[in-house]
Amino acid sequence: MTPRDEGTGGAALLPEVARSLVFQDYRTRPGVAGVFQVRLEKHRALEGWFMEFLRVTGGRLEWPSPRGGPPFEVRQVSLSLAAPGRINAFHLHPKRVQDEVWCVVRGTLLVWLVDVREGSASAGVKQRFVLSGEEPALLYIPTGVAHGYRAGPDGALLLYAMNSQFDPTDPNEGRLPWDYFGEELWADDRG
Repeated sequence: MTPRDEGTGGAALLPEVARSLVFQDYRTRPGVAGVFQVRLEKHRALEGWFMEFLRVTGGRLEWPSPRGGPPFEVRQVSLSLAAPGRINAFHLHPKRVQDEVWCVVRGTLLVWLVDVREGSASAGVKQRFVLSGEEPALLYIPTGVAHGYRAGPDGALLLYAMNSQFDPTDPNEGRLPWDYFGEELWADDRG
């Protein structure tokens, strides 16, 4: 073993270990323009908990954040149950404006967002979120951002609001293959 310099040295490693060693990158990466997340508060008691999902006045969402958010008229609220391990990706809404606000109320989702808006300052940027019923948050997804998720080992219950209503005679749900942006997005973390 080689002695370490005071304050700057490290451990001497076997060469095969040193060649295989990688370090996780904790730097903040650029996000997708217009996307944001607002943590929600669970009020816990011995008999359970209570949490506000959305406050709506005159059809408009009141953002639970001092920064606020974009104007958002709630037109539809939906609930989706994802089976354990289910990948539901990728889709976007190209025909009409359809922004979404997601909140996982049970289980966990690994969510990927990809900016596919032509001319966007963050075009091509991929952003990852983990949404959990244990630590609920609102995730705002603007029109033109491809989105998809993978449910955790216990599945997930997703509650979401849209500023557009689903029209079965003219669906506004464009789909891309689940691995369009790379199957590694959905790979298990075995680190």
